[in-house]
Amino acid sequence: MTGTIVVKTVFFAAPRETVWAFLTEKDKLAKWFHPANADLVQGEDYALLDRDSGEKLCWGSVLEMRPVSRLVWSFTVKPLNGAMTKVTWELEETAGGTRLSLNHEGVEAAAGEAAMSLLTALDRGWDEHFGKLRDTIKALILA
Repeated sequence: MTGTIVVKTVFFAAPRETVWAFLTEKDKLAKWFHPANADLVQGEDYALLDRDSGEKLCWGSVLEMRPVSRLVWSFTVKPLNGAMTKVTWELEETAGGTRLSLNHEGVEAAAGEAAMSLLTALDRGWDEHFGKLRDTIKALILA
């Protein structure tokens, strides 16, 4: 059912290589999302951490990496009690920059009756994080 997939598309006045770095490199993830325990590597687990406590906020495995074009994670957060969802990132060249698309699927199956509550929270969260990513990349380009 496609209605339960969180779908986001954002545009950046930056090359795909720049956007890719902010999706995969530990120090750059911390600038807009959450600090990571390491750079993301295909086939390896990752954890995104709370800035203050260092506690795991979300985690999973990097399922696929096609540098500068596609990244797929398994993904969970505490409310899912370890049940995994899937986040797919697609980067495409566009006029003068990059279009970044995100599909976050599997929340309904993982969350059961709490799916709508979690879907709305994730939808809002992705919006906030993409706003931070847009501001971070814009500041980098203007520097």
